[in-house]
Amino acid sequence: MRTVQSAEAKARFSSLLDDVERGETIVITRHGKPIARIVPEVVDERARRREAIEAIRAFRETLPKPGMTIEEILSARHEGHKY
Repeated sequence: MRTVQSAEAKARFSSLLDDVERGETIVITRHGKPIARIVPEVVDERARRREAIEAIRAFRETLPKPGMTIEEILSARHEGHKY
């Protein structure tokens, strides 16, 4: 956690946001007293992982089932095509 005076924060705001984006927390002070805190946005990694797993499961349902014959695979490749 880094402490920055308000005047410096105003002058270097864009740079401070870059630091926060990299995971750093910034405390802004005025006359030595903390007045604000800039913290990185919390990303819900669990939700992102759950969504990815569900997408993979849905995709797997579209794949051919194990044990299909070569004839079934070859006929399925043109299923739904209009010639």
